[in-house]
Amino acid sequence: MKKTILLVAAATAIFAASCNNQPATKENPNAAAPVVAEGGLKIAYVDTDTLLAHYQYAKDLEAELLAYKNQQEAAGRTQMEKFQKDYQDYLKNGSTMTLSQQQAKEAELKQRAERMATLEQELTAKIMERQMTENTKLLNAIFAFVREYNAQNQQFDVILRKTFENTPVLYVNPAMDITQEILEGLNAEYAQVKGKK
Repeated sequence: MKKTILLVAAATAIFAASCNNQPATKENPNAAAPVVAEGGLKIAYVDTDTLLAHYQYAKDLEAELLAYKNQQEAAGRTQMEKFQKDYQDYLKNGSTMTLSQQQAKEAELKQRAERMATLEQELTAKIMERQMTENTKLLNAIFAFVREYNAQNQQFDVILRKTFENTPVLYVNPAMDITQEILEGLNAEYAQVKGKK
């Protein structure tokens, strides 16, 4: 599951390249002053590790995906246990069956054994599909928020991403960090949406 959430982190890192922020304005009096590079570009960055660690939607999503994974795995275990019990019952009681009953039971058990062999792959695929769907929703929420936030406020030309494991940036001026502002805005928006459910 941690790897999956790391996938969310990796995917979210992509958003930072198109994210944007704001200066101190009437709408956001606490915003950082814009950093203007040579040539007049306004540049900022978002620490995506921090963002995902503290964005409540991402934390709720992680918990939901873990519960879904556990539920799917439990269903798979139940099927496997039932198959094993039925197989053991057949081994114990098969001699009391007629030849045609034995053949029918063996054919059924063989078909179920083949099904059990593919069950783990199917469960893994099902879990991954759900994770991808939910991760896409998460990224879309972040992209949409950042686009709107930038349009209404700072309007940076470039927003970089910063991650612990995978970033081409060796140093960034801390004055360019807009992570906290984006995080606060995302959490406020999510609390409002969650409150309406």
